Amino acid sequence: MIRLGTSDLEVSPLCLGGTVLGWTADEQRSTAVLDAYTEAGGNFLDTADMYSSWVPGHSGGESEETIGRWMQLRGNRDGLVVATKVGKMPGLQGTSSSVTARAVEDSLRRLRTDRIDLYYVHFDDTAVPVEETLSGLDTLVRQGKVRYVGASNFTADRLAESLAASDRNGWVRYVAVQQEYNLLHRTEFESGMASVLAEHGLSNVPHTALAKGFLTGKYRPGLTVDSHRAADNESRLDARGLAVLAALDRIADAHRTTVAAVALAWLAAQPSTASPIASARRVEQLADLLPVAELRLTGTELESLSAAGSVPAR
Repeated sequence: MIRLGTSDLEVSPLCLGGTVLGWTADEQRSTAVLDAYTEAGGNFLDTADMYSSWVPGHSGGESEETIGRWMQLRGNRDGLVVATKVGKMPGLQGTSSSVTARAVEDSLRRLRTDRIDLYYVHFDDTAVPVEETLSGLDTLVRQGKVRYVGASNFTADRLAESLAASDRNGWVRYVAVQQEYNLLHRTEFESGMASVLAEHGLSNVPHTALAKGFLTGKYRPGLTVDSHRAADNESRLDARGLAVLAALDRIADAHRTTVAAVALAWLAAQPSTASPIASARRVEQLADLLPVAELRLTGTELESLSAAGSVPAR
């Protein structure tokens, strides 16, 4: 298990993303994936109140509801670290104290629990002063509805400003961030956010850890993949994408493991990374991710992957 930032939360090396639960994974598949993940030793679930509000006929909250029904069915809430987010739910957007006070009650109800272990603000709401957001979150922690808070999709400067405001006022402090970070998307995180996390002892729980599926290795020149992300990922088959795939293939073969596990292992080895987030619609997809828990790459292998990810795109 891995200590999450400055909290006392102990999380597994792979965080199971809940974006697909209640969306492309129906109730039966969601239950099977959640069961397989916990049976393999996983304990860290990530969701958001607005998942899957973008789907026609959905209003948001479907992922939280799916997880809530499963936890009630299995009676395993106390063995899990549950993270959700506030700020992007249709009709309940932003990070003002009034929004977070209402949104947390809805999330608790959908999750069928009395507390949220890690409550992220889903984005940096620049229309709201950081003091108001943090004051509202502090109230939720003092009420026992939330254990710890995190920041998602922030800039380094705004994170530093928020941490300073917490220290100044004696309010709850962010313990973790959730930023996009993977072998193909590095500059934004490494050029600023990484140093703030190191200075303050915070963890990153990277989202889009597999670059929307590209780093699973299923996208290759000449192959057609049936996915709503196919067009985006086919555009990644440039010089850099092909160099990364070649390095992943070579290292996966050496360890007799999956390309996805190698990509996640590189990410897990980076400073400040706690537990990369990855989703699975089926148990078979989850099986490709789980080896990351035991996979340790050599220094040479890590350097090789980093170098491949630095190849110019064209």
